[in-house]
Amino acid sequence: MTARIIDGQQLAERMRSKIAEETKAFQAAHGYVPGLGVVLVGDNPASAQYVRMKRRACEAVGITSVGQYLPANATQEEVEAVVNQMNADPAVHGILVQLPLPNHLDEEAVLRAVSLEKDADGLHPINIGRLAMKGRDPLFTPATPTGCMYLLEEAGAKLEGARAVVIGRSNIVGTPMALMLMKANATVTVCHSRTRDMQSIVREADIVVAAIGKPEYVKGDWLKPGAIVIDVGTNKIDDPTDSRGYRFVGDVEFASAVEVAGAITKVPGGVGPMTITMLIVNTLKAAQHSARSAV
Repeated sequence: MTARIIDGQQLAERMRSKIAEETKAFQAAHGYVPGLGVVLVGDNPASAQYVRMKRRACEAVGITSVGQYLPANATQEEVEAVVNQMNADPAVHGILVQLPLPNHLDEEAVLRAVSLEKDADGLHPINIGRLAMKGRDPLFTPATPTGCMYLLEEAGAKLEGARAVVIGRSNIVGTPMALMLMKANATVTVCHSRTRDMQSIVREADIVVAAIGKPEYVKGDWLKPGAIVIDVGTNKIDDPTDSRGYRFVGDVEFASAVEVAGAITKVPGGVGPMTITMLIVNTLKAAQHSARSAV
């Protein structure tokens, strides 16, 4: 068996084309365009690259992007002050605090400072709390797990009653991913660094979402034949055969997994483009919510 490749780049492009049309219609109706405010603290190269990619993606669909960049030694008060400025700015409809923050900052307090109505990354504690509650819906859901849900839909996954395994329990991906799968009526197991006999658990899964941050950690012989695999990992490894001297791989060993899985995302070009797309979707949604509230 050779798995079908779930092309996140292709799906993202289709969705962004539709978003561009909706943004144009929004501007025609309201006389202004949606705006995203980005807060970047420190000089982490990966974070800076993500911010550049998000800014270009916003511009491509007609959404403005405004960045506030603070040094790595910025205080808690300085970071929260920037967030509060964006909260008060009517031209900013969605706010993204680029994570991770430097270790001396209280991440939860910064995320809590973001206005609930402008939580474009879906990580405000109240939005996460609503996601965890039966019969409650958040205003926004986290970008990466939401993108994964669209990729599962693209793959034709039948979520209701399916056995799903999420590998990783981070606040950004693993935990909200598990919550979203549960809301879709899947039976969910979360595996992590303390899980015993993880391989046997993964072998029972119809759906595997790998978000543990370890290069090529999940092997093909861990998988149930025909399983749908969403690889969230983006890990930089040395590769002297590459002109750059390195390459990016996922948390799943693609070469072995592609021979067992029914469908699998690739790295790069799988989850990453969808994460950025979901941020854009949330920004447009926030602008639409703001316009309705102003009526």
